[in-house]
Amino acid sequence: MTNKKIPAVSIIVPVYKVEKYIRRSLDSLVNQTLKNIEIICINDGSPDNCPSILKEYQQKYPEKIVIIDKQNEWVRKGRFDWIKKASWEYIWFVDSDDYVTLDFAEKLYLNAKKNNSDMSIGGFYRVDTDTGHIFSKEMTSFWNKKINMKENPEDILSINAALWNKLFKSEVLKNIETLENPPRILDDMMFLLLSYLNVNNISFIEDPVYYYMVRSDSIISQIKKEQIESTEKAMVNVKKIYQRNENWKSLIEVLNSMAFLHFWISLMFRLSLDKDFKNIVKSNREYLDKEFSWWRESRYLKLSYSISHGFSNFKLAVVKKFDELWMFIIFIKFYNFIIKTLKIDIKR
Repeated sequence: MTNKKIPAVSIIVPVYKVEKYIRRSLDSLVNQTLKNIEIICINDGSPDNCPSILKEYQQKYPEKIVIIDKQNEWVRKGRFDWIKKASWEYIWFVDSDDYVTLDFAEKLYLNAKKNNSDMSIGGFYRVDTDTGHIFSKEMTSFWNKKINMKENPEDILSINAALWNKLFKSEVLKNIETLENPPRILDDMMFLLLSYLNVNNISFIEDPVYYYMVRSDSIISQIKKEQIESTEKAMVNVKKIYQRNENWKSLIEVLNSMAFLHFWISLMFRLSLDKDFKNIVKSNREYLDKEFSWWRESRYLKLSYSISHGFSNFKLAVVKKFDELWMFIIFIKFYNFIIKTLKIDIKR
């Protein structure tokens, strides 16, 4: 192992109960045009045929695939266990039920090197798992944009909250502060928020290079109101970590706006069909007003700011306006109907 060339990109793939999809995912990874890669498959105690499929691919591609067998400890634990051992330049996470274009790693890697980016982001397709129908193409309008976190941190509000279409400089994640009790929902969003504290600049590529498969049995579609409390506590811990950061004052508006985006819009959207939705909304408003009260005054959520900055965060501003008119519940139920029909991400 000591003579092995350090890979340019390490691809971390958590694997659990995805035997129907894992071959397609692995095929798209082992055939990447960027050859200097390593694929870390973390078998999280998968009870199906995934372990044997992983061994099959490791035997066929011994120079590329590494298997880490673990007890069922959940995705986040597996990520951090391997990040701590990182010695490569960049890290990329892939969900094992998704797949990518064969030049994904190369495009994001070259973009990161060219722009000296701490984070390189690509566009993606949202695809129906059952039919293969492409619902939407997202994150492709930022390709000529660069985000300087010191000058314009509010621009991260326009970035989707998933990890899988992003290439991270390894130092960013190796120095990330972790949560003692990470949530089961909105976990990627909080992971990103913590990573942003170590990021100086972000750049984008134009092309959609990731195929995100929309599954009816995914975790995001199984949110229960009982999970809200632990998620709220985790977000408060994220706030405490931000408050320890030297740039806290410049980030407070961004964090409060993020809380509005993900708790007031995204989370409420996911729970909008619950029979107790009105009380959930009431409780959530009380939580935001207590812990992230600046969301009400954030300039990044105002229509005037959105229009003057090229309609940046326009959707957020519109939703906030509906809330000010006491029409939030009506809006979210209507939006739920539209989103469920078109399968477009609530945050885009």
